[in-house]
Amino acid sequence: MTDNDTAAAGGLPASIDTSVPHSARVWNYWLGGKDNYAADREAGEQFRETWPQVATFARQGRGFLKRAVTYLATEAGIRQFLDLGTGMPTAENTHEVAQAHAPDARIVYVDNDPLVLAHAHALLVGTPEGRTDYIHADIREPEAVIAMARERLDFERPIALILMGVLGHVAADRVPGIVRTLVDALPSGSHLALWDGTDTDADVLAALEEYNQSAPLPYRHRAPEWIAALFDGLEIVEPGLVPCPRWRPSGLEAGAGWSNPPSLAGVGRKP
Repeated sequence: MTDNDTAAAGGLPASIDTSVPHSARVWNYWLGGKDNYAADREAGEQFRETWPQVATFARQGRGFLKRAVTYLATEAGIRQFLDLGTGMPTAENTHEVAQAHAPDARIVYVDNDPLVLAHAHALLVGTPEGRTDYIHADIREPEAVIAMARERLDFERPIALILMGVLGHVAADRVPGIVRTLVDALPSGSHLALWDGTDTDADVLAALEEYNQSAPLPYRHRAPEWIAALFDGLEIVEPGLVPCPRWRPSGLEAGAGWSNPPSLAGVGRKP
């Protein structure tokens, strides 16, 4: 074990196998985080050999999260956020971005991974004025998620549903029903902020195929039209459904870097 491994391992449940790559830790590695292990870094580098842009892709997804939450907390006036598929905490998490603009914002994170649970309470600390909570639950059981979220959020006031790069882990035939159940439970004025990977790049599909052969939790990119249909019935916020870096880029992001990656991102308002 390296020093990084030793530091990250402190307090982890004994049931977590750090010798096997884990998608949340691999993603953490691509984002430049420290909560990953040798097996995760090896898998991440193997993926990068097939698709060299993967770390940029990961950072672009995180950039969309930051800009979308900023929009929701400022222009849309949202003060409640339900973030499903939290993943490993890194920099600029949902609560950090939202509470930087609205200190009284409430954020509820949801994940079913014991590894994420082990880190969440230590790292996801919000402002005194607001509230940051964590629910250990499975996105594939949306009714249970909503029931637990009702104990922490006011479902009479608008809520932002955050689904960032997580639906590729769920069977395609179940995703539309899950998203519809979650959105239907939210009051008028709520928003859906979502991005996921598209099946438009042969290199990334090859890298995913290789990764999924040994991954405990496979991930699949889907057709842009399939992802877009998840916004049916919602009022799409400008600039519409676009690759992550093209959704309201600001500063140095505008016109720089990789502008057409295999991703689709957007924000929709529930009438």
